[in-house]
Amino acid sequence: MANDKAFDDPREAVVEHLPAMRAFAASLTRNSAAADDLVQDTIVKAWKNFDKFKPGTNLRAWLFTILRNTFYSDLRKKRREVEDVDGVMAGTLSEKPAHDGRLAFADFEKVFSELPVEQREALILVGASGMSYEEAAETCGVAIGTIKSRINRGRSRLAELLELGDEDGIEITDRATMAVINAGLQVRKSGT
Repeated sequence: MANDKAFDDPREAVVEHLPAMRAFAASLTRNSAAADDLVQDTIVKAWKNFDKFKPGTNLRAWLFTILRNTFYSDLRKKRREVEDVDGVMAGTLSEKPAHDGRLAFADFEKVFSELPVEQREALILVGASGMSYEEAAETCGVAIGTIKSRINRGRSRLAELLELGDEDGIEITDRATMAVINAGLQVRKSGT
């Protein structure tokens, strides 16, 4: 990536991509503990396979591809797991209370989780992580037009679910969330 600092060993550059990887993982898993586990699994896999990384290519896209593939592999495995039929495990779960200043983010999170996973990942990759359409398409293994379509549909659906008009905004302090919302509103205002 053009923004990457020059490192003698690309392993040294992994640390600077951790926050973006964590945000992407959180958008996919919708659970902070699972997101942390997913990022850790990704780093372990990347470290074991660094001999396959081609220096001079896009390290962030390579890491995001590993993270995405790990997520979908885990998802396929979980489909084969036995459910908590009697609710014993569910009875042990708790939820943190919503605090002042986080209510808008909680609303956004709820609505964001209703989007299809393909739209969520496209919005996070481009809107929040700052990847280009080309990088996101490469990471997801789809055409650029597919990424653009997913982003457009996702942004439109978010604005609809949050009942945002053309002049409305949302007060959220999280930069990643604001990037997705604001970009969607700009697209709607410009008519593209």
